[in-house]
Amino acid sequence: MHPGRIGGTESEEEPLCPTTGSKETAMCTSDPLLVDRNVPAAVSTVLEELLRCHLNESSAAHKRFASDIGERVVTFTVKGGRRRRSQLLWWSMRACGGGPPESEATLRTAAAVELIQTCALIHDDVMDGSALRRGHPSVHAAVDQQYGTLNRRRPFGTFGGAAAVLAGDLALAWADDTFVEALARTPHATELGRVWRVMRTEMVAGQYLDLHAQATGSRSPGRAMRAAVLKTAQYSAAHPMTLGAILAGADHDVVRRLRSAGLCAGMAFQLHDDLMGAFGDPAVTGKPAGEDLREGKATYLVAVARSIGMRKGDMEALRLLDEVVGSLDATEDEVARVLDLLVASGARDRVAARIERLCSRSMAILRSGQLSSRATSHISRLLLESCGFAESAPSTCTAAPRTHRFVEVPTSAIGGAR
Repeated sequence: MHPGRIGGTESEEEPLCPTTGSKETAMCTSDPLLVDRNVPAAVSTVLEELLRCHLNESSAAHKRFASDIGERVVTFTVKGGRRRRSQLLWWSMRACGGGPPESEATLRTAAAVELIQTCALIHDDVMDGSALRRGHPSVHAAVDQQYGTLNRRRPFGTFGGAAAVLAGDLALAWADDTFVEALARTPHATELGRVWRVMRTEMVAGQYLDLHAQATGSRSPGRAMRAAVLKTAQYSAAHPMTLGAILAGADHDVVRRLRSAGLCAGMAFQLHDDLMGAFGDPAVTGKPAGEDLREGKATYLVAVARSIGMRKGDMEALRLLDEVVGSLDATEDEVARVLDLLVASGARDRVAARIERLCSRSMAILRSGQLSSRATSHISRLLLESCGFAESAPSTCTAAPRTHRFVEVPTSAIGGAR
């Protein structure tokens, strides 16, 4: 463990700087060549510096609040994910010619994006009733375990659920504070602020549409894709890449191209996530196979299967989908029958083919611009991995195997998926 790591947490990356004082942090993070060597570590360095201050403020408000809520937000953020959004943001800035003048503002913006991700995931776990996140108890489950307040199958209404909502709110507040500090370090504050506001609103809108579709039993592929665009595609790739390009002062055409490339890959990312939610190996995804089916998530995959069944007049297939999808009590055998149907109907292959088309389109857009080839290579790798493709040259897209029950994709493509 690195000396001085806040909350006693450990990071998977080596620290960017040997110390975490504000002066040393500023010196390290102002050198883009140093940051290039390990972007996740650089973002973590900035996050730890910022979160230490926020945690002190929480302690000043109340020590119990700081230990129960503030420290959980800190730990969740510092130990979370692969920083894929942050890396896309950084490398988009570098692809557009950004350098030392943009470095600190870019890393602080990336830190703000990581905190928004913390908010989104903590709230998402409450809404989905997910007991685990990244192999550990989710925030609401941990609080309920601490206080013995888990008294419902779903966490809505428990002390842990309510506390997790507040934890997510705190993360969002810290994200906005961090972003405001970033704006003070760039001449592009107006345009950055506009994108930030749109990103926050679309993220919430996409989550609501996802919940609405589950509650109303929506079966429209178009509606499922629209929710995916708002909830995932824009927020996971398009907006971070847009923010990076704006921070570098890129012209409108370059910003538009990067946003388009991110949107295509972001849509592919969500479709891949749908496949993993149904067919992913539990040893890799960390959750039971078919969990999304039991929860009744309105995925594009299931919507396509319904559409195929309706077109063919396959009433038995439609009946099976109606009975199992959204049934928390569905047996392993029933879930297996739905998975077999998704394969036999061609729905899985159709979704996989669309993922390939979207990724190919994203790579073509990236190659069409006058961007730094080195930075573009990093962007391409990040986008391809997020969509379940083995690391490869930007000009090629080799699909993940589709011949087994579990989709076999690189572990790296799953570890940072959320």
